[in-house]
Amino acid sequence: MAPHQTDLVDVERAQWLKHYYFMRAAFSVAWVVAALAVTPSFPVIAGALLVLYPTWDAAANLVDALRSGGLARNRTQALNVLVSLATAVAVVVALQNSMNEVLGVFGAWAILSGLLQLATALRRWRRFGAQWAMVLSGGQSALAGGFFVFQATMPAVPSIANVAGYAGVGALYFLVSAVWLSVAEWRQGARRAS
Repeated sequence: MAPHQTDLVDVERAQWLKHYYFMRAAFSVAWVVAALAVTPSFPVIAGALLVLYPTWDAAANLVDALRSGGLARNRTQALNVLVSLATAVAVVVALQNSMNEVLGVFGAWAILSGLLQLATALRRWRRFGAQWAMVLSGGQSALAGGFFVFQATMPAVPSIANVAGYAGVGALYFLVSAVWLSVAEWRQGARRAS
């Protein structure tokens, strides 16, 4: 591929990444609002939301990997798709037992998906820059996962609100990344124009 064509592909992928991060932030905010609106008297809705969250993550990672060169070039995201789908199934099973078990499943998922997100962000940093928020997000996700696993062993019964806080922080990181890429794009355009 000629250097000019490579530049165009990089610009298109950077545009996609910006839109992808905005989309991930919007979904997470909507999910948090829905999760916090659910009261204990609607356990079926809470359960559906808890299954939806990793399912959405799997779909989002799949689409992003496909738009960013395919699954073979984005192995961390391909693995994240499988981990998130397995988590959705594990959440369905855990919902039959207890919310403590559900939180334990979310904890394991947060650790694995956080480390995979961290690896994806480090790989992208070389090409697109502006990935520091995703690096922080991946690292913090892994730490939060460890805390979830610990909380799951406690006698207190957790609720969907425990996961909502985690999702809210994730939304913030996606939003910061999208804004950061937008600012970088604006600066590059301003440099070219001057």
